[in-house]
Amino acid sequence: MDQAQQTPPPFLAFVGMGGNLGDVLSQLRSALVGLDRLPWTRVQGVSSVYRTRPVDADGPDYLNAVAAISSALGPLELLHALLALEREHDRTRPYSHAPRTLDLDLLWFGGAVRASDELTLPHPRMLQRAFVLEPLTELLENQKMRIPPDLPWPPAEQRQKWAQEQGIAKLIDARLMN
Repeated sequence: MDQAQQTPPPFLAFVGMGGNLGDVLSQLRSALVGLDRLPWTRVQGVSSVYRTRPVDADGPDYLNAVAAISSALGPLELLHALLALEREHDRTRPYSHAPRTLDLDLLWFGGAVRASDELTLPHPRMLQRAFVLEPLTELLENQKMRIPPDLPWPPAEQRQKWAQEQGIAKLIDARLMN
Protein backbone atom coordinates (compact mmCIF):
# COMPACT_ATOMS: atom_id res chain seq x y z
CA MET A 1 0.00 0.00 0.00
CA ASP A 2 1.29 3.46 -0.90
CA GLN A 3 2.34 5.46 2.18
CA ALA A 4 0.08 8.39 1.17
CA GLN A 5 -2.93 6.05 1.19
CA GLN A 6 -2.32 4.62 4.66
CA THR A 7 -4.79 5.67 7.30
CA PRO A 8 -3.27 6.99 10.53
CA PRO A 9 -4.39 5.19 13.70
CA PRO A 10 -7.72 6.50 14.99
CA PHE A 11 -8.33 8.20 18.32
CA LEU A 12 -11.47 8.06 20.42
CA ALA A 13 -13.19 11.44 20.72
CA PHE A 14 -16.42 12.74 22.24
CA VAL A 15 -18.51 15.38 20.50
CA GLY A 16 -21.22 17.34 22.31
CA MET A 17 -24.21 18.01 20.07
CA GLY A 18 -27.05 20.45 20.63
CA GLY A 19 -29.35 23.09 19.30
CA ASN A 20 -32.44 25.09 20.14
CA LEU A 21 -33.69 26.52 16.83
CA GLY A 22 -35.70 24.79 14.12
CA ASP A 23 -36.13 21.02 13.85
CA VAL A 24 -33.29 20.19 16.23
CA LEU A 25 -33.82 16.40 16.18
CA SER A 26 -33.44 16.39 12.39
CA GLN A 27 -30.37 18.61 12.67
CA LEU A 28 -28.79 16.26 15.22
CA ARG A 29 -29.53 13.20 13.07
CA SER A 30 -28.09 14.93 10.01
CA ALA A 31 -25.00 15.97 11.98
CA LEU A 32 -24.40 12.32 12.97
CA VAL A 33 -24.52 11.33 9.30
CA GLY A 34 -22.10 14.17 8.57
CA LEU A 35 -19.74 13.02 11.33
CA ASP A 36 -19.76 9.48 9.96
CA ARG A 37 -18.89 10.80 6.48
CA LEU A 38 -15.82 12.73 7.60
CA PRO A 39 -12.56 11.25 6.30
CA TRP A 40 -11.07 8.58 8.57
CA THR A 41 -13.90 9.06 11.06
CA ARG A 42 -16.69 6.76 12.27
CA VAL A 43 -19.48 7.26 14.79
CA GLN A 44 -19.11 4.59 17.49
CA GLY A 45 -22.21 5.43 19.50
CA VAL A 46 -24.51 8.19 20.63
CA SER A 47 -26.39 8.96 23.82
CA SER A 48 -30.08 9.55 24.18
CA VAL A 49 -31.38 13.05 23.58
CA TYR A 50 -31.81 15.33 26.59
CA ARG A 51 -33.85 18.52 26.91
CA THR A 52 -32.12 21.27 28.87
CA ARG A 53 -32.85 24.82 29.86
CA PRO A 54 -30.30 27.21 28.36
CA VAL A 55 -27.13 27.45 30.47
CA ASP A 56 -25.28 30.74 29.95
CA ALA A 57 -27.30 31.10 26.73
CA ASP A 58 -30.50 32.59 25.32
CA GLY A 59 -33.62 31.24 23.70
CA PRO A 60 -35.81 28.16 24.05
CA ASP A 61 -34.78 24.88 25.65
CA TYR A 62 -31.98 22.92 24.02
CA LEU A 63 -31.83 19.34 22.84
CA ASN A 64 -28.45 17.77 23.58
CA ALA A 65 -26.62 14.50 23.01
CA VAL A 66 -23.04 13.23 22.98
CA ALA A 67 -21.47 11.10 20.25
CA ALA A 68 -18.42 8.87 20.54
CA ILE A 69 -16.34 8.79 17.37
CA SER A 70 -13.10 7.25 16.25
CA SER A 71 -11.10 9.58 14.06
CA ALA A 72 -7.66 9.69 12.52
CA LEU A 73 -8.07 13.42 11.91
CA GLY A 74 -6.01 15.64 14.16
CA PRO A 75 -7.79 17.67 16.85
CA LEU A 76 -7.72 20.93 14.85
CA GLU A 77 -8.76 19.16 11.64
CA LEU A 78 -11.69 17.62 13.50
CA LEU A 79 -12.63 20.97 15.06
CA HIS A 80 -12.64 22.62 11.62
CA ALA A 81 -14.78 19.78 10.26
CA LEU A 82 -17.26 20.27 13.14
CA LEU A 83 -17.46 24.00 12.42
CA ALA A 84 -18.07 23.26 8.73
CA LEU A 85 -20.92 20.88 9.69
CA GLU A 86 -22.42 23.64 11.84
CA ARG A 87 -22.32 26.05 8.90
CA GLU A 88 -23.94 23.41 6.64
CA HIS A 89 -26.80 23.38 9.17
CA ASP A 90 -27.25 27.17 9.06
CA ARG A 91 -25.41 27.92 12.29
CA THR A 92 -24.82 31.61 12.72
CA ARG A 93 -22.98 33.44 15.50
CA PRO A 94 -24.59 36.89 15.79
CA TYR A 95 -23.40 37.18 19.42
CA SER A 96 -21.90 35.04 22.14
CA HIS A 97 -24.25 32.28 23.37
CA ALA A 98 -26.90 33.08 20.73
CA PRO A 99 -29.60 30.49 20.01
CA ARG A 100 -28.44 28.02 17.38
CA THR A 101 -29.61 25.41 14.91
CA LEU A 102 -26.64 23.16 15.66
CA ASP A 103 -23.75 23.29 18.08
CA LEU A 104 -20.94 20.73 17.88
CA ASP A 105 -18.28 20.83 20.59
CA LEU A 106 -15.14 18.74 20.63
CA LEU A 107 -15.23 17.64 24.27
CA TRP A 108 -12.34 15.21 24.51
CA PHE A 109 -9.88 13.84 21.97
CA GLY A 110 -7.77 10.79 22.82
CA GLY A 111 -6.41 12.31 26.01
CA ALA A 112 -4.93 15.30 24.18
CA VAL A 113 -4.40 18.41 26.28
CA ARG A 114 -4.46 21.75 24.47
CA ALA A 115 -4.99 25.36 25.46
CA SER A 116 -5.13 27.86 22.62
CA ASP A 117 -7.46 30.59 21.43
CA GLU A 118 -8.88 28.14 18.90
CA LEU A 119 -9.14 24.90 20.85
CA THR A 120 -8.99 23.83 24.49
CA LEU A 121 -8.96 20.12 25.31
CA PRO A 122 -10.53 18.67 27.27
CA HIS A 123 -13.40 21.13 26.82
CA PRO A 124 -13.02 23.58 29.73
CA ARG A 125 -16.64 23.53 30.91
CA MET A 126 -17.75 19.99 30.11
CA LEU A 127 -17.41 18.76 33.68
CA GLN A 128 -19.78 21.39 35.11
CA ARG A 129 -22.59 21.04 32.59
CA ALA A 130 -25.29 18.46 33.09
CA PHE A 131 -26.22 18.62 29.40
CA VAL A 132 -22.77 17.12 28.70
CA LEU A 133 -22.26 14.95 31.79
CA GLU A 134 -25.59 13.11 31.73
CA PRO A 135 -25.49 12.06 28.06
CA LEU A 136 -21.76 11.32 28.25
CA THR A 137 -22.23 9.17 31.36
CA GLU A 138 -25.01 7.24 29.61
CA LEU A 139 -22.91 6.83 26.46
CA LEU A 140 -19.90 5.54 28.40
CA GLU A 141 -22.08 3.03 30.25
CA ASN A 142 -23.91 1.85 27.10
CA GLN A 143 -20.68 1.47 25.12
CA LYS A 144 -18.98 -0.22 28.10
CA MET A 145 -16.27 2.43 28.06
CA ARG A 146 -14.36 3.73 31.03
CA ILE A 147 -14.23 7.36 32.03
CA PRO A 148 -11.02 8.71 30.50
CA PRO A 149 -8.40 8.85 33.27
CA ASP A 150 -7.55 12.49 32.51
CA LEU A 151 -11.08 13.67 33.37
CA PRO A 152 -11.71 14.49 37.05
CA TRP A 153 -15.22 13.00 36.95
CA PRO A 154 -17.69 14.53 39.41
CA PRO A 155 -19.39 12.12 41.81
CA ALA A 156 -22.91 10.95 40.98
CA GLU A 157 -24.45 13.14 43.73
CA GLN A 158 -22.89 16.26 42.21
CA ARG A 159 -24.00 15.30 38.70
CA GLN A 160 -27.56 14.73 39.95
CA LYS A 161 -27.56 18.11 41.71
CA TRP A 162 -26.40 19.89 38.55
CA ALA A 163 -28.95 17.98 36.46
CA GLN A 164 -31.73 19.19 38.74
CA GLU A 165 -30.43 22.77 38.93
CA GLN A 166 -29.85 22.95 35.17
CA GLY A 167 -33.21 21.43 34.31
CA ILE A 168 -32.17 18.44 32.24
CA ALA A 169 -34.54 15.65 31.24
CA LYS A 170 -33.93 12.57 29.10
CA LEU A 171 -36.32 12.32 26.15
CA ILE A 172 -37.41 8.70 26.08
CA ASP A 173 -38.97 8.74 22.60
CA ALA A 174 -36.25 10.70 20.77
CA ARG A 175 -33.59 8.50 19.14
CA LEU A 176 -30.78 9.68 16.90
CA MET A 177 -29.62 6.26 15.67
CA ASN A 178 -31.32 2.92 15.24
